[in-house]
Amino acid sequence: MTDLATSAAIAAETGGPARPGRSLWSDAFRRMRRRPDVIIATVVGFFFLLVAIFPTLFTATDPQRCDISKSRVLPQGFGAEYPFGTNLHGCDVLAQLVHGARPSLLLAFTVVGASLIIGLLLGTLSGFYLGFVDAVISRVLEIFLVIPFLLAALLLLSLFRNVDLGGGQVASIIQPAIVLTAFGWMGYTRYVRASVLETKNLDYVTAARSLGASDLRLMFSHILPNAIGPVTALVPTSIAGVIATEAVLAFLGIGVRPPAVSWGIMISDGAEWFTGGFPHLLLFPLGCLLATILSFVVIGDNLRDALDPKLR
Repeated sequence: MTDLATSAAIAAETGGPARPGRSLWSDAFRRMRRRPDVIIATVVGFFFLLVAIFPTLFTATDPQRCDISKSRVLPQGFGAEYPFGTNLHGCDVLAQLVHGARPSLLLAFTVVGASLIIGLLLGTLSGFYLGFVDAVISRVLEIFLVIPFLLAALLLLSLFRNVDLGGGQVASIIQPAIVLTAFGWMGYTRYVRASVLETKNLDYVTAARSLGASDLRLMFSHILPNAIGPVTALVPTSIAGVIATEAVLAFLGIGVRPPAVSWGIMISDGAEWFTGGFPHLLLFPLGCLLATILSFVVIGDNLRDALDPKLR
């Protein structure tokens, strides 16, 4: 058996092409951990993820407990009763910053996760079968691409803003999550389709097909795992985009719903006091928002470059 046939047979059994030495992902992470900007961005990103998952590690104050008699207290510094001051209603700004991270990040990960699943399924089916399946998926994708995203989100969320979905943080993000997911899957679908078209005719896929592998096995065991690399690089940047979009929608009053607290809601409430002598009401949530967005953007850009074979 020739070396090419041996490699194809091994690849058919292992679900991918045989590669000598380090894998694509190990090379990518090796390159990324040498970049100071990636290290800083990763630390910042993990910090805010930790804040969102375990808010009680950073404050024991209830963000909904407000004392109107202590309205608009200026920042007092760590160790004082109100390190970051209070807002118009006398709520602790630090507590709201800490607890406001969860809805923003929860919405971002929910939207990106759902959009990624939809994009993987549709892109794989479209690129694998082509023909009628590809035509239908492509036409639907084109329809969604020509719809102005922000305009559609404003319209849909405004129409259903009075629908009561109950309390809790999950209920507060359901509507924006559905709308953002409905307009967030197209990019993943296009990337996956292009990757599947490139991968499905490689030798290891041909070998697996000749051994009698079913279409489902070919798609999800052989093609998709090796075509998902370029799509993975989109995830951190997409998370940053959803966080920014949530802030815009909350600023317009149709994003995450009160009584939940998010950075977007805090920015909306604090904007009117920026020139009124209380700039901290805007600067603190805006700073957290920008730091989180920039950290995911830096990680996403460097991950995309590290996975680009032209730069290897």
